[in-house]
Amino acid sequence: MEQIKQTLRDSAAMRWIALLLLALGMFCSYIFMDILSPIKELMESTRGWDSEAFGTMQGAETFLNVFVFFLIFAGIILDKMGVRFTAVLSGVVMLVGGLIKYYAVSEAFYGSSVEAWFTENLNYIPGFQQLGVAPFYRGMPASAKVAALGFMIFGCGTEMAGITVSRGIVKWFKGRETALAMGSEMALARLGVTTCMIFSPFFAKLGGNIDVSRSVAFGVVLLCIALIMFITYFFMDKKLDAQTGEAEEQDDPFKISDIGKILSSLGFWLVALLCVLYYSAIFPFQKYAVNMLQCNLTLTEATDGFFASQAVTYIQYGLVLIVAAGAFSSNFMKDKMKKIGLMVLAVVALVVYCWMGYMRGTAETIFAVFPLLAVAITPILGNYVDHKGKAASMLMIGSLLLIICHLTFAFVLPLCKGSSVGGVVVAYLTILVLGASFSLVPAALWPSVPKLVDEKIIGSAYALIFWIQNIGLWLFPLLIGKILKNTNTDIAAQVEAGEITVQQASVSYDYTWVLVMLACLGAAALIIGIYLKAVDKKKGLGLEEPNIK
Repeated sequence: MEQIKQTLRDSAAMRWIALLLLALGMFCSYIFMDILSPIKELMESTRGWDSEAFGTMQGAETFLNVFVFFLIFAGIILDKMGVRFTAVLSGVVMLVGGLIKYYAVSEAFYGSSVEAWFTENLNYIPGFQQLGVAPFYRGMPASAKVAALGFMIFGCGTEMAGITVSRGIVKWFKGRETALAMGSEMALARLGVTTCMIFSPFFAKLGGNIDVSRSVAFGVVLLCIALIMFITYFFMDKKLDAQTGEAEEQDDPFKISDIGKILSSLGFWLVALLCVLYYSAIFPFQKYAVNMLQCNLTLTEATDGFFASQAVTYIQYGLVLIVAAGAFSSNFMKDKMKKIGLMVLAVVALVVYCWMGYMRGTAETIFAVFPLLAVAITPILGNYVDHKGKAASMLMIGSLLLIICHLTFAFVLPLCKGSSVGGVVVAYLTILVLGASFSLVPAALWPSVPKLVDEKIIGSAYALIFWIQNIGLWLFPLLIGKILKNTNTDIAAQVEAGEITVQQASVSYDYTWVLVMLACLGAAALIIGIYLKAVDKKKGLGLEEPNIK
């Protein structure tokens, strides 16, 4: 008998190595995405970025994707040129944007002709200004303008990478453990959030001399690593196509009518709306979460001894890796004792980490636990969707948890401000649950897209969903900044009167209305999820059915 030809895709090890390369690339991009988030107060005190400037800069990440429709073009490029070309292109674009952002916050920028030009220009943009969607405004610091410009370019690359990675996983795992692969990729990539929260303030305050550009430089180095990962994937993916005889380009040219086919699907629209609502309540919140904790917790930062040393940062990150590795790998252990042992190890490491975070008294190390529970349960959820289904139901549960968490931050956490222990415990538990709710989305939502559209236009479908999602990721960081500024006018007045310093003002904001707004997004997502489940039942979209049959 003729032996069946085996390809790289048929090897579980090779499939997961390909996934690891893609996940590491996204891991690095996630770090840079939030590189300034844990040091918002430092940007305010050292660079003069108030909440509006900070929010406008953060929202700029998705500006070109939304208003120049770059993500739509990215989807067309992906469908036309294939996964590997688009992956490398996205890595290059991210790096270019990262370098511009680094220059904007570096000392070399200040006093330069570039600073003078940006101070005098881009203060009024016809059309965009009237619509209230301009990425710059009069009075916005020049450094924030240039950083926003770099972040726009980076955003084009990172969102292109996002749809490319999703398409790449479908290519390597279709008909196999697709949901598990997507969930695992996002769980591993989101460790970038923890890495960012721990190391961004570390580098900014290194040696007792505050310099925020060091944090951004750290992110740029990681973007170089991301590009290397994507180049390595390029050659691996090329070898797969050589084995299978598949062409990287689509056999049929892309047609505008393909977009019409996608947009005519009610299931697609419901998934897209659920996506934008859910992600808008998470990613913009991440950019302000550390500052929110600083404003609502009674923290006493260690200034001497072991907990103020650099060593504790490395130890905490080592504990994070133990938690992530132990919790993640326990899902794949068939031996019951080994499985329990790894879970116990992860729990113990997590408890020790949380205790050290309390002793350090820094908000960024508290929020760093955000993705850890997600790392543990995302493979479980992905495996469940692969074998049992119930994707729409999981999205509803995730939305409900999202509402509870934001309302807890809004109304319960401030009540604990006088209690350092109680406030930190409530913060840790809520952040862990929020991370768990976030894990429901990649495990349930993204693997559902191939069930809603034709295989040859999956790239365009992901691009459209990401474009719709990007509208929320552009709008809500900006809205949060404006809400903070307009609901805390007394803080600006106190600074002007000399009653408090800029440093004190940066950790004195009332976040109640911001968090209520984010909880409302969760409520809207829950309603959409309920309707999606009803539509799935009526039209048989297959969202509640398993991926592996």
